[in-house]
Amino acid sequence: MTSSPARHLTAELTAVRRIGDSAPHSAFTDLIRHAGQWFCAFREARTHLSDDGVLRVLTSTDGRSWTPAAVLRQAGVDLRDPRFVARPDGRLQLLAAAAVGEATKTFQTVTWLSTDGHAWGDPTPVGEAGVWVWRAAWHDGAMYGVGYATREPRFARLYRSTDGIDLQPWVPALFEDGYPNESGLVFDPDGTARCLLRRDTATASAQLGTALPPYREWTWTDLGVQVGGPTLLRLPDGRLLAGVRLHDGAVRTAICVVDPDRGEVTELVALPSGGDTSYPGLVWHDDLLWVSYYSSHEGQTCVYLAEVSLTG
Repeated sequence: MTSSPARHLTAELTAVRRIGDSAPHSAFTDLIRHAGQWFCAFREARTHLSDDGVLRVLTSTDGRSWTPAAVLRQAGVDLRDPRFVARPDGRLQLLAAAAVGEATKTFQTVTWLSTDGHAWGDPTPVGEAGVWVWRAAWHDGAMYGVGYATREPRFARLYRSTDGIDLQPWVPALFEDGYPNESGLVFDPDGTARCLLRRDTATASAQLGTALPPYREWTWTDLGVQVGGPTLLRLPDGRLLAGVRLHDGAVRTAICVVDPDRGEVTELVALPSGGDTSYPGLVWHDDLLWVSYYSSHEGQTCVYLAEVSLTG
């Protein structure tokens, strides 16, 4: 009998810093290391749902002191939820949603490319209108991204692209029950794909999907917990971490370990957070877990960077 990955793993919060607070509402983060530099992207706006969102990119050499790198904006467009993609050609890619409208918003996934994380150029529409490509990752010469329908009928869809721009449906109906939406996506060294999928109706319990190449056939496990803003990270030792918002009791942003074999999610540490919170970015660097996230626990909704030590 094998032991659970969570059984001997412990986590300790060693540092947390506020790095984004120049707007009334700073939220929906992602984090990456590129060419020896840190980059953190997030949305700035009046409120969680206001129509004035712009994307701010910060950079740092040490993860402690941060400076502006770029601000991406489109007139009359609410830009939301930036997500970094590390490309095999050495460039950085950023995915986001462009939302237009007031009472009824329309959503189009857009992307930017950059060589240095500072100059991004103009956005390019990708995928299909009304299907929000939430996260993407490269594996074996192709980029895969999981999108979700922003209108009825609700579904999650897997896209594939060989250039990161021409996203074509690969699995049109990846998941359909319980309003599937946000996701985390990683690939194991042997090519196994894993997808952590948020759901918001019925039991609202998250699902963990697993597939082998060519990723046409997926098996799903109900994890029995409700999550928001999920992201996944595979540690060098093979264990799978998730950054999520948890709803059992006090709402919080937490780091969890995911056991794919048992279908279990175990909370390791809750970050200082509450209220409007979550949407973390995860990076393993210098034997530490670095976590960007946002929270309103101090009143104003701000972006934070936490350092977490893992042992076991």
